[in-house]
Amino acid sequence: MKRIISIFTVLTLLVSCSKVKEKAKETINKGGETVGKTTTEFFDGVSEGIDKTLQCELLLSESLKNKGLKTGKYSVENSGGGSNNQLTVYFIFDKDFNSPVTAKVFDKSGLEIGRAKIDVEGKTGDAKYLDFIFDKRSYIEVKSKITLE
Repeated sequence: MKRIISIFTVLTLLVSCSKVKEKAKETINKGGETVGKTTTEFFDGVSEGIDKTLQCELLLSESLKNKGLKTGKYSVENSGGGSNNQLTVYFIFDKDFNSPVTAKVFDKSGLEIGRAKIDVEGKTGDAKYLDFIFDKRSYIEVKSKITLE
């Protein structure tokens, strides 16, 4: 009889331990999931904040606007051994366009730090990305002002 009670006690403990282990595992998994979501949301928020505060200002001249040229998204990248010296602009053509366009970059203080000129050509309804490559010593800083003329 003692043997049966001992076996029953051991089985009860094993089942209880198994349930405790399973509950602990569930709790850890839920905690990990929550941490993962929170971390992702945090970094998404930081990225959005950086994107909004570090953006450069891109200005298209009235002359180019009147000729049917518009801009969409733009980015600043590295090129030819330089750092932040390539400006990529998405151009939208509301009219046929074929003319050189000059990009000028000004730092936060308003000093010109670079100039690049490319031939831009497109038909009405077209849109495409084009690259302005500045001297490798031109570093397009955060909060720079860029004009397209």
